[in-house]
Amino acid sequence: MVARRTRLERNTKETQISVDLDLDGTGKRTIETPVPFLSHMLDAFARHGVFDLDVKAAGDIEIDAHHTVEDIGLVLGSAFEQALGDRAGIVRYGWATLPMDEVMTTVAVDFCGRPAFVWRVQGLEGKWIGGFDCELAKEFFSAFATRAQCNLHVNVHYGGNAHHMIECIFKAFARACDAATRIDPRLGGAVPSTKGTLT
Repeated sequence: MVARRTRLERNTKETQISVDLDLDGTGKRTIETPVPFLSHMLDAFARHGVFDLDVKAAGDIEIDAHHTVEDIGLVLGSAFEQALGDRAGIVRYGWATLPMDEVMTTVAVDFCGRPAFVWRVQGLEGKWIGGFDCELAKEFFSAFATRAQCNLHVNVHYGGNAHHMIECIFKAFARACDAATRIDPRLGGAVPSTKGTLT
C-alpha cells in the first residue's frame, strides 16, 4: 500500500508550524505548541483517531493565540489533503456521535474535495479554558476544512461545561476522520465518487 504520510511546514511572520502525519499510524504523537489546551486537544485527536502525529508550533501568542490556533488548523488540514492523495479507495464519509459527561456531540466529515463548514455549537462565546479563548475552536475547524478540502459539520446537541464541549468535539472529530480516511478493500482502489474524482 502506498504510504499515506506527509510532512509540512508553514513559516510566516506570525507563526512557525510543522506537522508530520501518518494516516495509518498507531496513535503515536508528539505535540509541542505554545497553547497548552490546544496541545491537549491535538493529543486526544491523534490518540482517538489512531493517527501518528507530530506537531511543533511557535507563534505570536504574546498578542493573541488566534494566529497560532488557526494556522495549526490550516497546516493539519493541508497534511490530510496531501496524505490522502487522489483519495482512491477511501471510505470518504465518516461520522461519530460521542458523549462526554453532560455533553453529546456529532461530527461528520466528507473528504469530497470541496470545502464546506457548518458549526452548530452554542455556549462557548466569551468562555476561556485557562488561557484558551473557546471561540478559537471554531477557527481551528474552519481552517482545517478549508485546507483539507472536506465538508465538516460540527453539532453539539447539548452540554454545559466548555472544556467538556470542546474535548468531545475533538474526540468525535478524531473518530469521524479515522472512519472516513480508512481504505475500503471492496473498492479495489477506485475513487468513491460517481464523478470519478475527489480532487
